[in-house]
Amino acid sequence: MVQIEAMTAAAPQHHATSPHAGPGRPRAFDMDAAVAAGMAVIRREGYEAASLDTLTREMGISRSSFYAAFGSKRGVLLAALEHYSAARLRTLEGLAAGRDGLRRALEALAGCHGDAHGCLLVNCVIELCPRDAEVAALGAQHLGRIEAILAARLPEGADRATRAKALVAAALGAQTLRKGGEAPDAVAAALLLALDRLASA
Repeated sequence: MVQIEAMTAAAPQHHATSPHAGPGRPRAFDMDAAVAAGMAVIRREGYEAASLDTLTREMGISRSSFYAAFGSKRGVLLAALEHYSAARLRTLEGLAAGRDGLRRALEALAGCHGDAHGCLLVNCVIELCPRDAEVAALGAQHLGRIEAILAARLPEGADRATRAKALVAAALGAQTLRKGGEAPDAVAAALLLALDRLASA
């Protein structure tokens, strides 16, 4: 089974130039790889708990490069959230388009076959809202795109959007159980029961 978290950690292979580097002074590190590493730290430790020392060490950059490229720790957070959302949505679209696509996409959302850190965007929304409206907006946009992906795989009907919302809620609930230490098989069984009922409703 595809592990969606591993796929989102893979950064595109290109080297960006820092807007702060000046003409003829290319950045000495891979921006996408640094963002992916920062994303992993924030997802594992949480935004508030992620220290600057840990971020710069695991991103493989100096403090001066960190501030030149991102401006602040929050700059890393926003870059990580955008990177994570784009990669995760691409992966979900691919899973949903295949055989048993709805089931595969939901299993990936619930983290049935991955680690128990959960969704970076959902984690950050829970941690930072309501004091960070920008993170809340990114989270809402991300969930809306997920609901649209799932709705497209459901049987036609006036309530497809509502059923898609319910499926996303079920998947995120299952993800919470995984984070709490529930066995993956039990989580998957509960999730697929909800899928069977909602998909056939």
